[in-house]
Amino acid sequence: MTALSVNLNKVAVLRNSRGGHEPDVVRAGRTCLDAGADGLTVHPRPDARHIRTDDVEALGALCRQRGMEFNIEGNPFAPPRPGYPGLLALCSAVRPAQVTLVPDSDGQLTSDHGFDFARDGAALRPLIEAFKRLGCRVSVFVDVGDPAVAQAAACGADRVELYTGPYAQAFASGSPEAALAAAAQTARLAQAAGLGVNAGHDLNQANLPAFLDAVPGVLEVSIGHALIGDALYAGLEATVRAYCAIAHAKR
Repeated sequence: MTALSVNLNKVAVLRNSRGGHEPDVVRAGRTCLDAGADGLTVHPRPDARHIRTDDVEALGALCRQRGMEFNIEGNPFAPPRPGYPGLLALCSAVRPAQVTLVPDSDGQLTSDHGFDFARDGAALRPLIEAFKRLGCRVSVFVDVGDPAVAQAAACGADRVELYTGPYAQAFASGSPEAALAAAAQTARLAQAAGLGVNAGHDLNQANLPAFLDAVPGVLEVSIGHALIGDALYAGLEATVRAYCAIAHAKR
Protein backbone atom coordinates (compact mmCIF):
# COMPACT_ATOMS: atom_id res chain seq x y z
CA MET A 1 0.00 0.00 0.00
CA THR A 2 1.16 3.53 -0.80
CA ALA A 3 0.27 6.24 1.70
CA LEU A 4 -1.55 9.35 0.46
CA SER A 5 -0.52 12.68 1.96
CA VAL A 6 -2.74 15.57 0.85
CA ASN A 7 -0.97 18.86 0.19
CA LEU A 8 -3.15 21.75 1.41
CA ASN A 9 -1.25 24.65 -0.15
CA LYS A 10 -3.92 25.37 -2.76
CA VAL A 11 -6.59 25.69 -0.08
CA ALA A 12 -4.46 28.39 1.53
CA VAL A 13 -3.94 30.11 -1.84
CA LEU A 14 -7.70 30.45 -2.25
CA ARG A 15 -8.10 31.78 1.29
CA ASN A 16 -5.28 34.29 0.91
CA SER A 17 -6.64 35.60 -2.39
CA ARG A 18 -9.58 37.12 -0.52
CA GLY A 19 -8.27 37.48 3.01
CA GLY A 20 -10.05 36.27 6.11
CA HIS A 21 -10.36 32.64 7.10
CA GLU A 22 -12.30 30.93 4.30
CA PRO A 23 -11.78 28.33 3.09
CA ASP A 24 -10.55 27.01 6.43
CA VAL A 25 -7.29 25.10 5.96
CA VAL A 26 -7.70 23.12 9.18
CA ARG A 27 -11.26 22.13 8.29
CA ALA A 28 -9.98 20.97 4.90
CA GLY A 29 -7.27 18.95 6.60
CA ARG A 30 -9.79 17.37 8.95
CA THR A 31 -12.01 16.45 6.00
CA CYS A 32 -9.08 14.82 4.19
CA LEU A 33 -8.18 12.71 7.22
CA ASP A 34 -11.81 11.74 7.79
CA ALA A 35 -11.97 10.60 4.15
CA GLY A 36 -9.01 8.25 4.58
CA ALA A 37 -5.89 10.27 3.79
CA ASP A 38 -2.83 8.95 5.60
CA GLY A 39 -1.41 12.36 6.34
CA LEU A 40 -1.18 16.02 5.41
CA THR A 41 1.54 17.99 3.63
CA VAL A 42 2.30 21.70 3.61
CA HIS A 43 5.03 23.72 1.94
CA PRO A 44 5.33 27.06 3.74
CA ARG A 45 7.34 29.56 1.73
CA PRO A 46 9.20 32.57 3.04
CA ASP A 47 6.77 35.01 1.37
CA ALA A 48 3.77 33.28 3.04
CA ARG A 49 1.88 33.32 -0.25
CA HIS A 50 -0.13 30.28 0.79
CA ILE A 51 0.57 28.24 3.93
CA ARG A 52 1.56 30.44 6.88
CA THR A 53 3.33 29.69 10.13
CA ASP A 54 0.04 29.65 12.05
CA ASP A 55 -1.33 27.09 9.56
CA VAL A 56 1.69 24.86 10.15
CA GLU A 57 1.13 24.98 13.89
CA ALA A 58 -2.62 24.30 13.64
CA LEU A 59 -2.26 21.45 11.16
CA GLY A 60 0.56 19.93 13.18
CA ALA A 61 -1.73 19.93 16.21
CA LEU A 62 -4.51 18.30 14.17
CA CYS A 63 -2.23 15.51 12.98
CA ARG A 64 -0.90 14.89 16.48
CA GLN A 65 -4.47 14.71 17.80
CA ARG A 66 -5.42 12.20 15.12
CA GLY A 67 -2.19 10.21 15.27
CA MET A 68 -1.59 10.92 11.59
CA GLU A 69 1.57 11.91 9.73
CA PHE A 70 2.41 15.54 9.08
CA ASN A 71 4.93 16.38 6.35
CA ILE A 72 6.52 19.83 6.07
CA GLU A 73 8.32 20.68 2.84
CA GLY A 74 10.79 23.48 2.38
CA ASN A 75 14.21 24.74 1.44
CA PRO A 76 16.58 24.16 4.38
CA PHE A 77 18.92 26.87 3.05
CA ALA A 78 16.30 29.66 3.04
CA PRO A 79 17.15 32.08 5.88
CA PRO A 80 14.63 33.23 8.49
CA ARG A 81 12.89 36.58 8.03
CA PRO A 82 9.85 38.38 9.43
CA GLY A 83 6.87 36.02 9.21
CA TYR A 84 9.04 33.02 8.38
CA PRO A 85 11.20 31.55 11.14
CA GLY A 86 13.00 29.13 8.83
CA LEU A 87 12.34 25.46 8.13
CA LEU A 88 14.37 24.12 11.04
CA ALA A 89 12.61 26.42 13.52
CA LEU A 90 9.19 25.41 12.17
CA CYS A 91 10.04 21.74 12.54
CA SER A 92 11.45 22.33 16.01
CA ALA A 93 8.14 23.89 17.07
CA VAL A 94 5.83 21.36 15.38
CA ARG A 95 7.91 18.14 15.26
CA PRO A 96 6.40 16.71 12.06
CA ALA A 97 6.75 13.03 11.28
CA GLN A 98 8.55 13.92 8.07
CA VAL A 99 10.36 16.90 6.61
CA THR A 100 10.91 16.97 2.86
CA LEU A 101 13.83 19.12 1.75
CA VAL A 102 13.56 20.87 -1.62
CA PRO A 103 16.01 23.22 -3.36
CA ASP A 104 13.46 25.91 -4.27
CA SER A 105 14.48 29.54 -4.58
CA ASP A 106 12.33 32.11 -2.78
CA GLY A 107 10.42 33.26 -5.82
CA GLN A 108 9.99 29.87 -7.43
CA LEU A 109 6.37 29.17 -8.42
CA THR A 110 6.55 25.46 -7.59
CA SER A 111 9.12 22.73 -7.00
CA ASP A 112 10.58 21.70 -10.35
CA HIS A 113 14.00 20.11 -9.74
CA GLY A 114 15.88 18.00 -7.25
CA PHE A 115 19.09 18.56 -5.36
CA ASP A 116 22.51 18.49 -6.99
CA PHE A 117 24.35 16.29 -4.50
CA ALA A 118 27.80 17.15 -5.87
CA ARG A 119 27.08 20.81 -5.15
CA ASP A 120 24.77 20.58 -2.12
CA GLY A 121 25.72 17.34 -0.38
CA ALA A 122 28.26 18.73 2.09
CA ALA A 123 25.91 21.53 3.14
CA LEU A 124 22.94 19.17 3.44
CA ARG A 125 24.59 16.72 5.84
CA PRO A 126 24.58 18.87 9.02
CA LEU A 127 21.09 20.16 8.26
CA ILE A 128 19.70 16.65 7.79
CA GLU A 129 21.34 15.66 11.07
CA ALA A 130 19.65 18.61 12.80
CA PHE A 131 16.22 17.63 11.49
CA LYS A 132 16.74 14.03 12.54
CA ARG A 133 17.67 15.16 16.06
CA LEU A 134 14.14 16.58 16.23
CA GLY A 135 12.76 13.11 15.52
CA CYS A 136 11.81 13.89 11.91
CA ARG A 137 12.14 11.41 9.10
CA VAL A 138 14.02 13.25 6.35
CA SER A 139 13.19 12.97 2.66
CA VAL A 140 15.02 14.90 -0.07
CA PHE A 141 13.64 15.93 -3.45
CA VAL A 142 15.46 14.27 -6.37
CA ASP A 143 15.27 14.23 -10.14
CA VAL A 144 14.24 11.03 -11.85
CA GLY A 145 17.27 9.77 -13.73
CA ASP A 146 19.81 11.28 -11.33
CA PRO A 147 22.66 8.72 -11.26
CA ALA A 148 23.79 10.14 -7.90
CA VAL A 149 20.49 9.50 -6.12
CA ALA A 150 22.18 7.09 -3.71
CA GLN A 151 24.19 10.05 -2.37
CA ALA A 152 21.07 11.05 -0.47
CA ALA A 153 21.84 8.17 1.88
CA ALA A 154 25.41 9.38 2.37
CA CYS A 155 23.93 12.76 3.36
CA GLY A 156 21.90 11.04 6.07
CA ALA A 157 18.46 11.12 4.43
CA ASP A 158 15.92 8.40 5.14
CA ARG A 159 13.96 8.75 1.91
CA VAL A 160 13.93 10.48 -1.44
CA GLU A 161 10.94 12.03 -3.15
CA LEU A 162 10.95 11.48 -6.90
CA TYR A 163 10.03 14.62 -8.85
CA THR A 164 7.25 13.32 -11.11
CA GLY A 165 6.56 16.44 -13.17
CA PRO A 166 8.33 15.11 -16.31
CA TYR A 167 6.46 11.81 -16.00
CA ALA A 168 3.13 13.65 -15.80
CA GLN A 169 4.01 15.59 -18.95
CA ALA A 170 5.00 12.40 -20.76
CA PHE A 171 1.78 10.71 -19.68
CA ALA A 172 -0.29 13.63 -20.94
CA SER A 173 1.50 13.45 -24.29
CA GLY A 174 0.66 9.74 -24.60
CA SER A 175 4.22 8.40 -24.31
CA PRO A 176 4.98 7.66 -20.65
CA GLU A 177 7.03 4.48 -21.13
CA ALA A 178 10.52 6.00 -20.99
CA ALA A 179 9.64 8.23 -18.05
CA LEU A 180 8.20 5.27 -16.15
CA ALA A 181 11.28 3.17 -16.82
CA ALA A 182 13.54 5.98 -15.62
CA ALA A 183 11.47 6.45 -12.47
CA ALA A 184 11.56 2.73 -11.73
CA GLN A 185 15.33 2.60 -12.18
CA THR A 186 15.86 5.63 -9.95
CA ALA A 187 13.67 4.07 -7.28
CA ARG A 188 15.67 0.85 -7.41
CA LEU A 189 18.97 2.74 -7.09
CA ALA A 190 17.64 4.58 -4.06
CA GLN A 191 16.28 1.42 -2.46
CA ALA A 192 19.56 -0.40 -3.03
CA ALA A 193 21.20 2.35 -0.97
CA GLY A 194 18.71 1.79 1.86
CA LEU A 195 16.47 4.75 1.06
CA GLY A 196 12.69 4.73 1.09
CA VAL A 197 10.95 6.20 -1.96
CA ASN A 198 8.22 8.84 -2.03
CA ALA A 199 6.90 10.62 -5.10
CA GLY A 200 5.08 13.78 -5.99
CA HIS A 201 4.27 16.60 -8.39
CA ASP A 202 1.52 16.73 -11.00
CA LEU A 203 0.25 13.28 -10.08
CA ASN A 204 -3.50 12.86 -10.64
CA GLN A 205 -6.19 10.21 -10.89
CA ALA A 206 -5.34 9.51 -14.53
CA ASN A 207 -1.56 9.07 -14.24
CA LEU A 208 -1.17 7.76 -10.69
CA PRO A 209 -2.20 4.11 -11.31
CA ALA A 210 0.35 3.57 -14.07
CA PHE A 211 3.07 5.19 -11.99
CA LEU A 212 2.44 3.01 -8.95
CA ASP A 213 2.16 -0.10 -11.12
CA ALA A 214 5.54 0.58 -12.74
CA VAL A 215 7.63 2.00 -9.90
CA PRO A 216 8.37 -0.51 -7.15
CA GLY A 217 7.90 0.16 -3.46
CA VAL A 218 6.60 3.74 -3.45
CA LEU A 219 5.88 4.44 0.21
CA GLU A 220 4.04 7.74 -0.11
CA VAL A 221 2.66 10.13 -2.70
CA SER A 222 2.05 13.77 -1.89
CA ILE A 223 -0.71 15.28 -4.02
CA GLY A 224 -2.24 18.73 -3.84
CA HIS A 225 -2.85 20.73 -7.00
CA ALA A 226 -4.73 18.09 -8.99
CA LEU A 227 -6.57 16.77 -5.96
CA ILE A 228 -7.89 20.18 -4.92
CA GLY A 229 -8.82 20.86 -8.55
CA ASP A 230 -10.79 17.62 -8.73
CA ALA A 231 -12.48 18.49 -5.45
CA LEU A 232 -14.03 21.60 -7.04
CA TYR A 233 -16.19 19.26 -9.11
CA ALA A 234 -16.62 16.14 -6.99
CA GLY A 235 -16.21 17.48 -3.46
CA LEU A 236 -13.21 17.11 -1.18
CA GLU A 237 -14.31 14.00 0.69
CA ALA A 238 -15.22 12.05 -2.44
CA THR A 239 -12.03 13.13 -4.18
CA VAL A 240 -9.78 12.06 -1.32
CA ARG A 241 -11.56 8.70 -1.22
CA ALA A 242 -10.95 8.28 -4.96
CA TYR A 243 -7.23 9.00 -4.59
CA CYS A 244 -7.00 6.69 -1.59
CA ALA A 245 -8.57 3.89 -3.62
CA ILE A 246 -5.75 4.23 -6.15
CA ALA A 247 -2.92 4.65 -3.65
CA HIS A 248 -4.10 1.89 -1.32
CA ALA A 249 -4.75 -0.70 -4.02
CA LYS A 250 -2.73 -3.91 -3.66
CA ARG A 251 0.04 -4.31 -6.23
